[in-house]
Amino acid sequence: MSPTDTVLAASIQTIGTPWLWTATILGVIALLVLDFVVTRKPHEVSMREAVGWTIFYIALPVVFGLVIWAAYGGTPGTEFFTGYVLEKSLSVDNLFVFMLLLSAFAVPAALAQRVLLFGIVGALVLRGIFIALGAAALASLDWAFLLFGAILLVTAAKLLVDTARGNDQHVDISSMRSVRLLRKLMPVTDDYHGTRMTVREAGKRALTPLALVVAAVMGTDVVFAVDSVPAVYGVTGDPYLVFATNAFALLGLRALYFVLQAALSRLVHLAYGLAIILAFIGVKLVLHWAHGTWEQVPTIPTVASLGVIVVVLAIVTVTSLRATRGAGEVDSATTTPQS
Repeated sequence: MSPTDTVLAASIQTIGTPWLWTATILGVIALLVLDFVVTRKPHEVSMREAVGWTIFYIALPVVFGLVIWAAYGGTPGTEFFTGYVLEKSLSVDNLFVFMLLLSAFAVPAALAQRVLLFGIVGALVLRGIFIALGAAALASLDWAFLLFGAILLVTAAKLLVDTARGNDQHVDISSMRSVRLLRKLMPVTDDYHGTRMTVREAGKRALTPLALVVAAVMGTDVVFAVDSVPAVYGVTGDPYLVFATNAFALLGLRALYFVLQAALSRLVHLAYGLAIILAFIGVKLVLHWAHGTWEQVPTIPTVASLGVIVVVLAIVTVTSLRATRGAGEVDSATTTPQS
């Protein structure tokens, strides 16, 4: 067996037995059903409610990771926690885009969590497809790691350029393909009608703005899946762990959005940090591919990856908060009536 074949075989080993896959998928479905039940009656989410659910959805993967560690050893456990931290950090960027979309579509506060939930479901389905495609690529193509690494490096470069130009600060609804397509297919009402996506007006079935924003959110899920899935494959080659990290990172987004809503606008350096992380994982994937061809090429261990991700996120969080320290006071001063 050649070095490349050895590395490739190691990369597709999985702890995901059929019963473990079944139990995990059923667990994810149960949690989604629970979220739909919680959001069945539109209401504005209080900070207490959001914090409570956020703690639950953070504790859940921690317990899961410890179980993986105890049952299968430190390597899968470390890979899960590293992949989870990576996916959670990328999901915060998702939240920022979701915030822009909710604002652009003027989504009522009571409907925000239902829109987010549909976005999470769409992201899970799309990432499941990408995970399967990624596993198939790793199993049959010895240059798949090189391809994934190139995708992440290009994505990192594009993210840096877009952030420097300020391209992520606004959303043009009229230019979105999903919105244009839906408007061509059916008429759209001017007002929201609760959680309904279609209503009958003047004897004709029409879409509500809620349908448009859900379509827009799901459209962005495709873009995020393109870089998210290759990124976590840079941490672990186990398709089961890739799915588990994505699922746990996405499930808590609904509640996390309301906890971070005020802080998201202050994380002005987050995109730079994510670009650095994506570029780092891209280099890690390229080195992994090169090591399969030339054994003397070093690889980056998973523990080092976890350290880099945590340090970069900590630095950009601190620098972002320091850079926007006076923003709250300035905004408050400008909105206070003069006597």
